[in-house]
Amino acid sequence: MVLRPPGPATRPRNRKQLIVEAAGQVFSERGYHAASMEEIAAGVGISAAALYRHFPNKYALFAECADVMADRLVAAMDEATLPDVLAALIRVTVAHRASGGLYRWEARYLERADRQALRAKFRQVVERVAELVRREYPFPGEHLRAVAALGAIGSITMHHTSIAQRRIEELLLASARGVVGADPATAAGSAGLVELPAQPVPRTRRAEILAAAIPLFARDGFANVTNGQIAQSVGLAPSAIYRHYPGKVDILVAACLQAAGLLAQAVERSLQQAADPLLALTAAYVAYSFEHNALNSVAEAEVRGLPVDLRQPLLLAQREHITAWEQQLRTARPELDSRQARLLVHAGFGVVVEAGRALRWQDTPDHRDVVTALVVGALR
Repeated sequence: MVLRPPGPATRPRNRKQLIVEAAGQVFSERGYHAASMEEIAAGVGISAAALYRHFPNKYALFAECADVMADRLVAAMDEATLPDVLAALIRVTVAHRASGGLYRWEARYLERADRQALRAKFRQVVERVAELVRREYPFPGEHLRAVAALGAIGSITMHHTSIAQRRIEELLLASARGVVGADPATAAGSAGLVELPAQPVPRTRRAEILAAAIPLFARDGFANVTNGQIAQSVGLAPSAIYRHYPGKVDILVAACLQAAGLLAQAVERSLQQAADPLLALTAAYVAYSFEHNALNSVAEAEVRGLPVDLRQPLLLAQREHITAWEQQLRTARPELDSRQARLLVHAGFGVVVEAGRALRWQDTPDHRDVVTALVVGALR
């Protein structure tokens, strides 16, 4: 018997698909700018040179990742009934949980034409869900309820709570159906229950720099904002920034810590002498999200890109916030265990993000009330 030397390894036929899956996960976890082609290539088990044979640059790969996820959601629209469509969307999202969150925060880094094409596909999904919502729950606001339900479903991509896949799908379906069937009248007047801590008034140059940087980070993304832009907005020379912050990342950390502090105060105030603690907590979170939208979006979108040592205190604050929610939800629904409660809490957060965006974050009592009702629907 003659032994032959092993031949070259066979290239898998689905290598491009494997690359897109690995890249989507890296982009979702680390953010577009922090991700590298070398890291993505390592995740697939190939060299960076081999990766460039499939995609000419990081942007092309990023755009493909966002497009593929949107196409998967569009393909789930073939079902005939609202429960079946929601279940199909949930299956797709859960199956691609590690990479499915790409569109929520990172899509702003797409070029205009690509961003418009992606929005058109998501619009197709929303319109189909809204059509089915209108049939099953024929009262006003079907578009907003559809968007909010998709926010509840998409929330699974934004955290790592571990539950059996079948149970995840059951919980998300119940949550999404609770959203689309929510009656805004159930939370009427909830905005009047909330007394938020005031936005800090910038009284020092350091505070002025922070206040100027937050809307820039929210609008353009942390990586795209320069110290020169921040300095110009407060009438300083770029070099003067360094007398107050060692670097741009330190401004971002300060913004995230400010968001965490204001949110903690809002939670504490909402739970004092509340007749319905879960409703009070929900109303406070919704009010905070509207009133401090730029600050909150920066903290949510950019914390993943921070160095590990700078991220730890922020992650600790996030865990404490989730724990407060978990306790209130399990009091209202004792059949839930802690992981199930956390999953639903994140679903509620997803509702706020997507419903708030749909309402363009226009802060009115009516908007706060309706979003509060949608979140309560997701939780209860």
